[in-house]
Amino acid sequence: MSDAPKKRICIDMDEVIADAVAEHVMRYNRDFNENVTLADLEGKWLWDVVQLDRHPALEAHLRSEDFFAVLNVMPDSQRVIKALQERYEVFIATAAMEVPTSFMAKYNWLARHFPFISPSHIVFCGDKSILQADYLIDDNPRQLRRFHGEGILFHSPHNMHTPGFRRVHNWQEVEDLFLKQQ
Repeated sequence: MSDAPKKRICIDMDEVIADAVAEHVMRYNRDFNENVTLADLEGKWLWDVVQLDRHPALEAHLRSEDFFAVLNVMPDSQRVIKALQERYEVFIATAAMEVPTSFMAKYNWLARHFPFISPSHIVFCGDKSILQADYLIDDNPRQLRRFHGEGILFHSPHNMHTPGFRRVHNWQEVEDLFLKQQ
């Protein structure tokens, strides 16, 4: 076994391991009796496709006590992250400062769905350029542009047309990239 330190991977939470968009779209459609679909979000954020006067409702969804608590887990993320921990130092890095009321719900969600991730490997931050890691897996190109390691873009409707980053569409592709090529 090598004495070389493990490479470090930081993984975003929302839209990478937690399906926040599906929950947000579902709540919006329920509250406004509409039928916004993921296809409507191609290359756009939900905020870009709804009427401006409904933005306060979108914000209220994010700030509600239960929003982050009920998010679905992205398929295969638990299995792959557990396997990644055997070869890499893995951190969850979420831009929780964008919704400061989300800290406890996000922490509890992680404890429930990813109990094998130590609390010392959970980072609540704003600008992810502060992260010292070899890789950042994130759906937000803004975070990847400022990151100093290699940014891996996790596919989401809003970033469908974003060039310039290695892209993964799902957790099987993450597994192939980090665990099967070596």
